Amino acid sequence: MKKMTEENVKAALAGESQAHIKYLAFAEKAVAEKLPNVARAFKANAYAEQIHATNHLKTLGGIGTTKENLDAAVGGENFEVEEMYPAYVVVAQAQHKMTGTPVRTKWACRPVGYDNEHIYLKYLGYGPTRLRKLKETGVI
Repeated sequence: MKKMTEENVKAALAGESQAHIKYLAFAEKAVAEKLPNVARAFKANAYAEQIHATNHLKTLGGIGTTKENLDAAVGGENFEVEEMYPAYVVVAQAQHKMTGTPVRTKWACRPVGYDNEHIYLKYLGYGPTRLRKLKETGVI
């Protein structure tokens, strides 16, 4: 696959994934407002978006064996907790200093995904030594 096409498929995956989650959230709101038919419509559309996203992920070769998928999930969750969100906080703090816009710099609770490493590693059967080596080599 050519690079531009790959980037387009990645963008489509992101868009379909976001639509999937957004429609599920909209369905929850419709349920809370006692609009079950609207909720069903949102859930049906969310499922369609999930199928689209899954097809894009398959096209990108993003689904491996269960072990490979677990390894990818651990790496992704670690990236979010250790790099992505801390970097977002630094940027938000810098913008706050420039604009005076309030910024939330500490979590009210641990971020989503914080405990996922433990969960995934439990099923992979990694021990503390292997986990440390993976962290030292930058795998996770």
